Amino acid sequence: MGYLLLEGGAEFGGRMRDPDLKAIELAGGLEVPVRIIPTAAAPDNNHQRAGNNGVRWFQSLGAKDVLSLHLIDRVSANDGGIAKSLRDARLIYMLGGFTGYLGETLKESTAWEAVREAWHNGAVVVGSSAGAMVMCEFYYDPSRRQIRDGLNLVRNSIVLPHHNTFGKSWAARLLEITQATLIGIDEQTGMIDDGTQTWTGHGAGNVTLYRNRQVETYQAGKPFSM
Repeated sequence: MGYLLLEGGAEFGGRMRDPDLKAIELAGGLEVPVRIIPTAAAPDNNHQRAGNNGVRWFQSLGAKDVLSLHLIDRVSANDGGIAKSLRDARLIYMLGGFTGYLGETLKESTAWEAVREAWHNGAVVVGSSAGAMVMCEFYYDPSRRQIRDGLNLVRNSIVLPHHNTFGKSWAARLLEITQATLIGIDEQTGMIDDGTQTWTGHGAGNVTLYRNRQVETYQAGKPFSM
């Protein structure tokens, strides 16, 4: 089994350096294949620019083999060539954007099965903002104002990205309608698991857990369990 990295947002602007460097290290170093999924940026036709930003970002960190895949809809999500590229990757990065669209496009697709296979074989799967949200068992779709079924890599949880800016404003309403653990992740911050449900924060901000009617805050470097 590989690793999961959930990030709070503001990717590719130099502010996620620490978590992304850790992801490269866990993936096996600068030579391994890094594949970017820009699906969440497709609804407003921003996927090419956002994907290219991701390529330039990881190259600036020293990564040698970085590609943004043309995974933008259900047709491409079931493309065999894209699935093979994901299956062979060691670091897979889902960037932010339209959460519901990303979840609907990937759910039960050939591409997502390839991501899961890569993860089971030791790859690092990273999601930022919307990308982190859909990785959980549930996600909050702000466009529909409802909780939906996610891709279920992190059980019984819902990510609140951008927690130090607007994400924390979702907490009160969600706590009224779900028993799932809410995971607030600040911008410039990520949380990485070690394969045993123990997580550690990386970056400038905090991770905040809302569970069992308690609020727990964890600074970078402090491990916590889910």
